[in-house]
Amino acid sequence: MQTRWVIALLLAIPLADTLLLLPVASTIGFVPTVLLVVLTGLLGMLLVRAEGRHTLSKLQRKTATGELPTNELLDGGLLIAAGAFLLTPGIVTDVLGFTLALPFTRYPIRGVLKRYVVRPYLDKQTGGFVSGNVWVGGFPGDDDVVNLDPEEYGRPGDDNS
Repeated sequence: MQTRWVIALLLAIPLADTLLLLPVASTIGFVPTVLLVVLTGLLGMLLVRAEGRHTLSKLQRKTATGELPTNELLDGGLLIAAGAFLLTPGIVTDVLGFTLALPFTRYPIRGVLKRYVVRPYLDKQTGGFVSGNVWVGGFPGDDDVVNLDPEEYGRPGDDNS
């Protein structure tokens, strides 16, 4: 994703929060709206804390057995983002935070990230090694290939040199 779209998205989220909080506050009142935002933030942080402990224990088990904890590392990153969204006051950020914190919504997001963000990035960095598209001869991207076919080259003094 290009940087300008990320910046636009990061600016659109607080705008959407503001545009949603104003009608909610006018409907249910200022104090209940503040209490709603604070309560969702507290409940979300408790959820993120519990999920973080669970993810950390799974990560420790995987590393102790010698397995790669890729899912657990991605879950940890998503939980950090969920915590940031839940600490930011607003309804839109709370919905995003709960979406990233709850396992039944986080796992599909993790799958999409692995497929469309992580794997292409790692393939680009390793020359296709992650997906199995490895080169069996020469070096990938090597443009300095020398043709050793004697028919292609003429000797000095020949007509086709």
